[in-house]
Amino acid sequence: MNFSRFAVPVVCSVLAACNESPPVNGYRDLNKNNRLDVYEDVTQPIETRIDDLLSQMSVAEKAGLMFINIAIVNDDASLEYVPGSGPERLAPLPNIDNQKLNHFNVGSIPDDPAVFAMWQNNLQHYAAMNTRLGIPITIASDPRHHFSTNIYAFSSSGFSQFPETLGLAAIGDIELVERFTDIVRQEYIAVGIRLALHPQVDLATEPRWSRINGGFGENAQLSADIARAYVRGLQGESLSASSVAAMTKHFPGGGPQTEGLDPHFVFHKGQSYPGGMFDYHLQPFAAAIEAGTAAIMPYYGVPTGQTSEDVGMSFNKDIISGLLREKYAYDGVVCADWGIITDRTMSNGYLWPGRAWGVEHLSRAQRIRKALDAGIDQFGGETASDLVVELVESGELSEARIDISARRILRLKFVLGLFDDPYVDVDAVAAQVGRAEASLLGHESQMRAMTLLKNPSAASKAVLPLLPDSLNVYAEGIDAAAISPYASVASAPEDADVAILRINTPWYPFESDNLFAKAFHHGDLDFKGERKTEILNLLQTLPTIVVIYLDRPAVIPEIVESASAVIADYGASDRAVAEVLFGIAKPEGSLPFELPSSMEAVRQQNADVPGDSENPLFESGFGLAYR
Repeated sequence: MNFSRFAVPVVCSVLAACNESPPVNGYRDLNKNNRLDVYEDVTQPIETRIDDLLSQMSVAEKAGLMFINIAIVNDDASLEYVPGSGPERLAPLPNIDNQKLNHFNVGSIPDDPAVFAMWQNNLQHYAAMNTRLGIPITIASDPRHHFSTNIYAFSSSGFSQFPETLGLAAIGDIELVERFTDIVRQEYIAVGIRLALHPQVDLATEPRWSRINGGFGENAQLSADIARAYVRGLQGESLSASSVAAMTKHFPGGGPQTEGLDPHFVFHKGQSYPGGMFDYHLQPFAAAIEAGTAAIMPYYGVPTGQTSEDVGMSFNKDIISGLLREKYAYDGVVCADWGIITDRTMSNGYLWPGRAWGVEHLSRAQRIRKALDAGIDQFGGETASDLVVELVESGELSEARIDISARRILRLKFVLGLFDDPYVDVDAVAAQVGRAEASLLGHESQMRAMTLLKNPSAASKAVLPLLPDSLNVYAEGIDAAAISPYASVASAPEDADVAILRINTPWYPFESDNLFAKAFHHGDLDFKGERKTEILNLLQTLPTIVVIYLDRPAVIPEIVESASAVIADYGASDRAVAEVLFGIAKPEGSLPFELPSSMEAVRQQNADVPGDSENPLFESGFGLAYR
């Protein structure tokens, strides 16, 4: 009975509620043949189960393992495509039926995590009942546990909210990192997410790069220590049914982007290493591999002049087979970043090329073969299993090569326990996601990460912390409700004793018809024109405390000079900011990267070298403390 197609969503809280074919001797009869197959038998060794399953799979079913596509999640947990919810190609059921997919990553999800858990259960039930072999679904997600408004921050309603990863680096507490990712693990498992498309361990050596806020700063040793703890928190000491698999990215390090422009886009394709620091960027990956990261994702960029051919990482045999597989002896899943095969037409008619940099001339099928020859196992953001079948049937690709990747991918599903029980307890989600103690730790971490950059003293009293109940405060960029428990809130600067100004690191959209590119935080790092004048006018009118969100290293020498005090955050609520400013909590952070003193210094530095700008305003590791 295909009740996942009913108009009213079906919720499978536990296995018994899902009306699967009756278990055989207590095991799930995934291929519905009324007997216990070896791959269904939890008592058998995993490699033996894989052997049995591979022997039963068609080439099309093996090829389906090799693609992860984005999936639309309906607000009512139903599975059918809802017109207007997104591109129809992202509806999960046709991709299961026609492309044999059983991996999906999710972006925006319903505000209630329990509804997402229902959707996950419904999807698992559909796969069990409507596919020949009942291979379970692996659900993946980008980070969703950070307080952020960045383009990469998916809906985090209901989940605990910590500072962004730069904030974890600013705190520098490795034990906290492992506690954080253990919370992520618990909350992901509660709703059925079993593959984390993180950590991102790219080093922030080119300060203009738009994805710095997803990593841990410019210090390779600190990033390596954090990466090791991050993977341990998600996976444990070894992968098991209680793990969330970590996919560490973006190998071999995406930080040294020329002029900071991101290789998602056709206007930039190459990574540059003028300082000869290619190996420096590998250190965090070595640590993640040592910790047992289940998967690794290469980036789009071309490692210009570093390998035998200038092609993107996922097409580059020197990078994947030579460096990752041979030098690091890595035998986990290697998954290409999203969209390297297929060109897509955006809603405004713009044709966004597949990020097949260096091999743009190849057909989609040839791109797949090139990536597989390089050593890739899986393709993100694609549904092209039919092309893999064509390559095998034409003799251009051997089934034995497909089996190598299929085995790695199946091994991960088996180790995670998905074949034995992929369902979650919907009724338990509310008690497991966003628990009070986890939310409190997230709030405390937001405050600990804040980094005090300027706090002069006068008459033996520093500007910060402010004394509650003694001031009239003008607040700009911060909710007055966060200030009002501690001070009177003035409606205009002239009525105030002090101002609190909350601002973000500047960015300037790249001129492009690509709608996605317009949202990336590219460009210069300093304030300009009217906005700069507005800020400096306030600072010169009234003693002002500046709170700046650092998703990239801001260039703010005039602001630091004119402000009464300056403090940085890496993703924090207004409440967290207010509690630090009024001394309820103390800032403990240190800068995870240097803050340059000018854009000219930024332009002159080497993209691959940490701390390379001339005469920085603040060096990496700088941070004051309250007295």
